[in-house]
Amino acid sequence: MTAAITAATTASVGRLRAVTRETDCPAGEPVDVLDALGPDGVAWLHDGAEFATAGVAATVRAEDAVALLASIEHDDDPHLPGAGPRAVGSLPFDPSAEAELVIPARVVGRTGDGRSWTTEIGFVPRTESVRREAPTQFTVTALSDRRAWRDAVTDALVAIDRGDLVKVVLARAVAVEADTAFEPRAVLAHLRKQQPGCFVYAADGMVGASPELLVARHGDRVVSRPMAGTAVPGDGALERLATSPKDAREHRLVVEAILEVLTPLCTRVDAAAEPEVDEFADVAHLATPIHGTLRTPTPDALTLARALHPTPAIAGTPTAAALAAIQRLEPHTRGRYSGPVGWVDARGDGEWAIALRGAALDGTRAVLHAGAGIVAGSDPELEWIETEAKLDPMLRALVRP
Repeated sequence: MTAAITAATTASVGRLRAVTRETDCPAGEPVDVLDALGPDGVAWLHDGAEFATAGVAATVRAEDAVALLASIEHDDDPHLPGAGPRAVGSLPFDPSAEAELVIPARVVGRTGDGRSWTTEIGFVPRTESVRREAPTQFTVTALSDRRAWRDAVTDALVAIDRGDLVKVVLARAVAVEADTAFEPRAVLAHLRKQQPGCFVYAADGMVGASPELLVARHGDRVVSRPMAGTAVPGDGALERLATSPKDAREHRLVVEAILEVLTPLCTRVDAAAEPEVDEFADVAHLATPIHGTLRTPTPDALTLARALHPTPAIAGTPTAAALAAIQRLEPHTRGRYSGPVGWVDARGDGEWAIALRGAALDGTRAVLHAGAGIVAGSDPELEWIETEAKLDPMLRALVRP
């Protein structure tokens, strides 16, 4: 069997076989899954439940991923619920772009209660842990200046006043050049420590710590936790966020859009009547927990993520008009920034966050994006300050002399 198979249908990979076993931890030490991260791997770290991958058993179109997984013969350990082969990766922000996921050759995972497991499929390459010297010199450059930002926000506000838009999320980019290549594992370890409560991820060159769960599915249960409305804690900012009519209006647009998608798919769906204020290490957001019970046949987590993306939290509303405004007003393409990132398994279970608070790493160069929701009453200067707060956690993770 070859090390990697590009698959458009399950027929071409029908011979794949997966083996999952519990991993013995030496001297009771918990496994650090980052030690298993390969150069082409994906990492997913959240609240103690973590995994990292190495090698590629198959590359598959996103729409074929769950069917391909279901075709894999799996010799599993029944005492390790949730372990096993999965399709992993990130999807582009542009919902019309083609999307592919990877089925890794090796997945090393850890459950929330600290048990460790390994799944292997076919040929698994040897992963050497190469420790490079950390960068010590950096150049940080804003790729769009304050005047360009002010002009873009003003243009968006004119479109909102005309009734063309209700909301649009505009993003700006910052580049960091270092004297040596960035080491993803070191960045991930820093984010895991400094950004508790976030989904710390690495996929397709993107590394970051997202606060926002787009959707998770476990059996017939579905959960989403949309966020919109931002404040930097301090000087009564959280109280102002909780009572701000502008932020409440912006947040409600996101909740309503998610409910519009999930309600027909569920026998029951509940959303909190009022948003909560979720405080993270650097910023706080309005968040609304949404829980539902899915109808049969139950859509898988990836199908749900693609149906929900892009939400008004990262694009705007109406969606088509917001996407057109983003294409016109943002000087740099987003790539995978603010697209879904996560995983799905053969059962259709999975978790998908929105790829926020991250950077696209390419050797010695990192490109970061941060956005702000523009609605009637938005102030360009305040929105710029909001993007600064959102950029700060990733800048600190990268620029550590």
